[in-house]
Formats: sequence, structure tokens, C-alpha cells
Amino acid sequence: MAKGTTMRALVLESHGGLENLKVVEDHPIPEASEGHVVIRVGASSFNYHDIFTVRGMPGIKVPLPVVIGLDMAGEISEVGSRVKGWNVGDRVLVNPLNKQKGLLGEMMDGGMAQYCLVSADQLIKMPDDVSYEDAASLPVAYGTAHRMIVTHNTVKEGDKVLVLGASGGVGTGCVLLAKMLGAEVIACAGGEDKMQRLRDLGADHVINYKEVDFSKWAVEKYGKPQRRNYDGGVDVVVNFTGGDTWFPSLRCIKRGGKLLTCGATAGHDPKEDLRYVWSFELQIIGSNSFYDDNLSALMDLVAVGKLKPVVDKVLSLDEAVEGLRLIENREVLGKVVITP
Repeated sequence: MAKGTTMRALVLESHGGLENLKVVEDHPIPEASEGHVVIRVGASSFNYHDIFTVRGMPGIKVPLPVVIGLDMAGEISEVGSRVKGWNVGDRVLVNPLNKQKGLLGEMMDGGMAQYCLVSADQLIKMPDDVSYEDAASLPVAYGTAHRMIVTHNTVKEGDKVLVLGASGGVGTGCVLLAKMLGAEVIACAGGEDKMQRLRDLGADHVINYKEVDFSKWAVEKYGKPQRRNYDGGVDVVVNFTGGDTWFPSLRCIKRGGKLLTCGATAGHDPKEDLRYVWSFELQIIGSNSFYDDNLSALMDLVAVGKLKPVVDKVLSLDEAVEGLRLIENREVLGKVVITP
């Protein structure tokens, strides 16, 4: 089918609430430029970062209007000059980070459209056995989880791993990867439906954080951490929420244990008590973003059936705003995927 000059796209017109997102019918289709290709989008997925983009972030000036959407997979429809190794028809996953300009869906048009222009160095070849929906679920959420757990070698077989925010994209990725490595996983989520679905994913224990103090639960289950030996507490806490969860996380980690962080969705300036850090010789390990090797490794795991991304809903572009509302209100488990 011949490509026209305009396409459908989900466009952020100004910062504020979700009402500022519009599906337009006449957004210009990009043309391939030097070093770039045009992708016919097969699937794109939302992340909580898209909520921050819609609201506006201090210190980040987004060029509006912009097509949102960081994660995207599809088929190359046009190849620009000086692009080597890629051809029309190749199935690709896109690393959202453009090394010169920043993130897709923030500093340049992203994946919530029928077509998207990306730099050739952002492309990662997709195995034949991986669907666009699964691939588009991977970059921000699963890539971040993979780097934090696998690249940094922070979880080993037999570890007791407590995951906060386990029902989101990064959280479900951490649960699946920790189980794959042979850990005993404690997943924290709100609501019985999410808790049951986390059990179905393989979580060994599930805590409703709205009703139960996860730190006290861990101490009662595994014993109080001891300063002089390595008894009690959990081996690893995954905490990308920050805020009020940070201090309780410190209290339930065993001596020599690890606190992993890759974000701070509930606040970046939490209450701290350094006495726990030195007294129990805790390791606080930060992990930032993801790289091509994380995304390639994840797609290989999907291709051979060792990993199945958790997709809550697959929606059309007309339903995209509702999909992002579900993310904002934390009404889903895992990813929301859009097929434009």
C-alpha cells in the first residue's frame, strides 16, 4: 500500500492533564533523512514516564506539539542515505534513546503513531519468533529491570528478593527475572486482583502494601536482621518508589544485603537513616536506564520462551488516552500496548 503524506498520531498539544492528548488524523508522515529510517509502527507501549511528559517536568523543555510514546517496534518502510545494514521490511525494536537529541516521545516524535522517524543506531534486529506487542513492552520497563538485576549481577539463586511496585512494568519485569534466576520473590502490590495475578506469575509471597507493613512482614517472616551476623531479613529489596518506602526498606535487609534503585516515583528526597547502612553493611546500588545488549538479551529470552512480558491490555490508537489513564491510576498489571 502506498504511503500517503499524513497519518494518525497521538499528539500532546500542551502540558497538563490527559485531556491535552489528541488523536489527530493529519500529522505529517516523516521522510527518511541521512542516517535515519522510517518505521511503520507495529506496536508501541506506555510507561509511567509518559505521564510525566504529559504533566511537564521541571528543567525539561519538551518541544510541543509532540507525538508521545517511548517504546516502539515495527517494520522499516524507508531507508535514508548513509544507512548501512538495514533494509526496507526489516523487523526492528527501537531503543528510545537518541544519542544526539534525547528520548523518543519527549524530545522528538515517538511511537504512538502509524510511522516514526528514528536514527539507524537506535535499531535492534527482532528475532522472527518475537511479536511486535511483546517487543514493544521491553525497552523502558524490562530493559531497566534487566540492567538492574542481570547486568549488575545483584540477584542470585536462593536470594529472598522483595519487590516494591511489583504490579507495574518494571516491577513485573523484576519479578519474572528474579524468579528466572532462582530467587524467592516477595511481591508488593495493592488490591486482591493484582496480588492473585502476581501469584500466577510465580511470586512466592504477595503483600498488599495498602494493608500490611512490608518491612514488619519481612522481619516477622525471616527474622530481625542482625548486626553481628548474616541472619534475618531479606537479601535484596527492589525500590524504585522512594518516598515513604525508603526507610522501611533499610530496616528489613539482612547484613550485607542490597537495596536496588532505578527511580523514585513516590519522591526522590526520602527520610534516611545512615546508621542502618553502616551497621548492617548494606549495599545501595543504583541502576540507570538500559542499553542495546539488555534489549537484545531480553528478546532472545522471549524468542526461546524463557520470558513472556506481562501485557495487561492491547488497545487501538483511539483507545490510547484511556490506556494511559489506566497507567496513571495504576489500574493495570504490567504493560498497556497500543497498535496504531
